[in-house]
Amino acid sequence: MTVAPASLGGMSSTVAPAADALARVFGYDAFRGDQAEIIDHVIGGGDALVLMPTGGGKSLCYQIPALVRDGTGIVISPLIALMQDQVDALAALGVRAAFLNSTQGAEERSRVERAYVAGELDLLYLAPERLTVPSTGDLLDRGTIALFAIDEAHCVSQWGHDFRPDYLALSMLHERWPAVPRIALTATATEQTHREIQKRLQLGDARHFVASFDRPNIQYRIVPKDQPQKQLLELLRTEHAGDAGIVYCLSRASVEKTAQFLVEQGIPALPYHAGLDARVRAANQARFLREDGMVMVATIAFGMGIDKPDVRFVAHLDLPKSVEGYYQETGRAGRDGLPSTAWLAYGLQDVMQQRRMIETSEGDLAHRRRLSAHLDAMLALCETVQCRRMQLLAYFGEKYRAGTAGSARSSDRDAILQEDRACGNCDTCLNPPESWDGTIPAQKLLSTIVRLQRERNQKFGAGHLIDILLGRQTPRVDQYGHDDLSTFGIGTDLSEMEWRGVVRQLLAQGLLAVNSDGFGTLVITESSAGILDGSRRVALRREPERTTTRSARKTRSAAAELPETLQPVFEALRAWRAAAAKEQGVPAYVIFHDATLRELATRHPSSVEELGTVTGVGESKLAKYGDQLLEVLGAAAIPAP
Repeated sequence: MTVAPASLGGMSSTVAPAADALARVFGYDAFRGDQAEIIDHVIGGGDALVLMPTGGGKSLCYQIPALVRDGTGIVISPLIALMQDQVDALAALGVRAAFLNSTQGAEERSRVERAYVAGELDLLYLAPERLTVPSTGDLLDRGTIALFAIDEAHCVSQWGHDFRPDYLALSMLHERWPAVPRIALTATATEQTHREIQKRLQLGDARHFVASFDRPNIQYRIVPKDQPQKQLLELLRTEHAGDAGIVYCLSRASVEKTAQFLVEQGIPALPYHAGLDARVRAANQARFLREDGMVMVATIAFGMGIDKPDVRFVAHLDLPKSVEGYYQETGRAGRDGLPSTAWLAYGLQDVMQQRRMIETSEGDLAHRRRLSAHLDAMLALCETVQCRRMQLLAYFGEKYRAGTAGSARSSDRDAILQEDRACGNCDTCLNPPESWDGTIPAQKLLSTIVRLQRERNQKFGAGHLIDILLGRQTPRVDQYGHDDLSTFGIGTDLSEMEWRGVVRQLLAQGLLAVNSDGFGTLVITESSAGILDGSRRVALRREPERTTTRSARKTRSAAAELPETLQPVFEALRAWRAAAAKEQGVPAYVIFHDATLRELATRHPSSVEELGTVTGVGESKLAKYGDQLLEVLGAAAIPAP
């Protein structure tokens, strides 16, 4: 964590013990962003609502106050499957942490409860549903509570992508323990979700801290879907060979097929979805966290709270349902700040499938409209000809500021996007697409639909409509006699792929709709009239020629950021770390992050005192690993300059 030291001017006396805990326990010499102010506020007994991107250091905002304040910090987390890893990571730092959840036996639960009551825990993790059990409240009353941390607070939003009903009961924290400070944290919240968190958790008097949502180390890329498994394979082989990553698919069947495909191609991959046996899911998740270079292929059931810092890519083979979901899922890449890729393959069938799912979804009209609004925003991100990062941040009400880490919240997103600035690290910046006048092709397509429906009372899907426009004499065309339509063969100026792009973008713009008949047929909308009569023009996105946006894989790896002479030292440290992690049964990052290993390789400390000044080496890890590190560094030869 390379940051500017927090200013102490005007801050309360709690900053000194907080800074001491930061250095002594976590091995960092300074806070970053709003961390110091948030921590000072919570230590002082204030409530806080924190919106901070994944990898922004949210956990320190409650861990350090829990260490400084009297009592035990109670962390409410929906991530039962990850509590053990979270506790292991804290234990490695010398923090007294434990959890209570349904995976434990009676004896283990009793041990943790006794430790809490005796004041022997710094942090205790609980699932939200456990708080609704009366005995849990009675237990907490028997000890001293330092604070309540409500992690993944967006789960309280009923119309969000990760809604958890048990989160609605968390308002009882304020009612039962009004004197205990609460800090609610999330990495994913629009202004609407932000307000909903505040209301449902009764945080009206809390201070709000909103950091920039920008993740400048992530390169956002969205490509036209064309044999997506092969496209994914090319991405992995050319840019991410040997890297850990996550591949998201919409269905369980697609997860299984994709994982099998990657394994057959020699890439270590595992499936994860709700249909797998719970023990298999847990084992696969553990392997992903503990083994280097593993690819997890999963539905969106996987990933929340994953604290693996070296995920180098997140790939989507299907269109996410919302920008919130997309942002949170892609945010699992590059938590260590190193260059990472967010890659999405997106096509016509994605749009039609999502539209069809909304039309047939449970819920009232208002619910379907909300779903449609989420999808429209996601489609706008996919189809934009402007900087994707600007569009993404604008969705969260933030104005992109090139070259800064600041944020500017605004509701005027159109004005934001008209700013002549670009991030330089997304596909539309690196290889800008063209915007072209698609009015005539749109008229040809819509006219074909109108003629079929009005003259013959027929509706068809995109494939058959494109066959008509291209003048193909298919069995279906012959069966229905569609070769005598006036629009038959009038679209040969475009290829089939280009026509599919036209259909996709008209659907995205609401100028075309998927019929609710369940067969994927297409119909015109009220907005189509202006296209047909020529009173409205249609601007479409032309996909640029495919190019390699990163010229070489070597620019991406942690080792390659070092001079060539230091790479053997880094690899020796990685090998030692892997062995230590295996011996202890914990993920490698629990021992040390790559950033710490890079600093060790660069500085090559030769004494325990020097080791103690390396970022990420706190007191506990120095005592535990200091001699081993010096031995590894001493054995690693560095050629003389």
